[in-house]
Amino acid sequence: MTTFATLARFGVTATATLAAAAVGWELWAYYMESPWTRDGRVRADVVAVAADVSGLVSEAPVRDNQPVRKGQLLFRIDPERAMLALRQAEAALAGKEAARDEARLEAQRYLSLSVTAVSQEKREQAQSAYAEAEAAYQQALADRDLARLNLARTQVTATANGVVSNLSLRPGDYVNAGQGVMALIDVDSLRVEGYFEETKLARIHVGDPVVVRLMGDSRRIAGHVESVAGGIVDRERLDAPGVLANVNPTFSWVRLAQRVPVRVALDSTPPGMALIAGRTATVTIEPAAAPQAAER
Repeated sequence: MTTFATLARFGVTATATLAAAAVGWELWAYYMESPWTRDGRVRADVVAVAADVSGLVSEAPVRDNQPVRKGQLLFRIDPERAMLALRQAEAALAGKEAARDEARLEAQRYLSLSVTAVSQEKREQAQSAYAEAEAAYQQALADRDLARLNLARTQVTATANGVVSNLSLRPGDYVNAGQGVMALIDVDSLRVEGYFEETKLARIHVGDPVVVRLMGDSRRIAGHVESVAGGIVDRERLDAPGVLANVNPTFSWVRLAQRVPVRVALDSTPPGMALIAGRTATVTIEPAAAPQAAER
């Protein structure tokens, strides 16, 4: 009986040890080899909205964090100065057009006369005067078109569907051309980027189904791998003015795996989910042979 009890205890111990080893191996494989990461971020393209002309803001109908559609008015520069510039350019164009027409008639008149009535030098001078008048007219035409463009650019519209962010613009503010006054987050470019260890890249392929979970929300977002980054910064290499690489010496005993960005396109998002650029996400890449399981 004692021998049987000893064997039983040995069997139970061995079974528990094998089970613990199996569980430990599965956990090791899951954490070290399975293509998943908690280092994911919601990303979107951000447009720095700026005016193309300088001037006083006469209207700013949008509010901070307001959704807008492509082509919607964001703010308007006072158009009075641009309208006056356009009138000046149109007046200058009319004068240059009249001078060009007169120079053309003069050149045609000299060309119609015989060589005995007018010298070759006079003909060449008339043709040169006409060419100069034509060039001046084209310059005035370009100035008129530029003034017309500046007038149109007093209205700044959204270049994409998105959300206005970091807005502090008010009517009466003066903005300079090219100065960013607000950010426009392009909602059509929303995506998730997961930063995977390089040891897991062999199991990641373009088109693989992906499940994304945002921090604080247990619902699943279905997506697929769109692309893998083509390169990351080499922190061990310094820029040098010469043509040879300047590499820092390293004496570390532990080699840390680099993290490579993997871009994930979102296929379906649960209704009401707040996809905010910058949110943290857990990204899990599932086997390509079972895309339907990823959607459930």
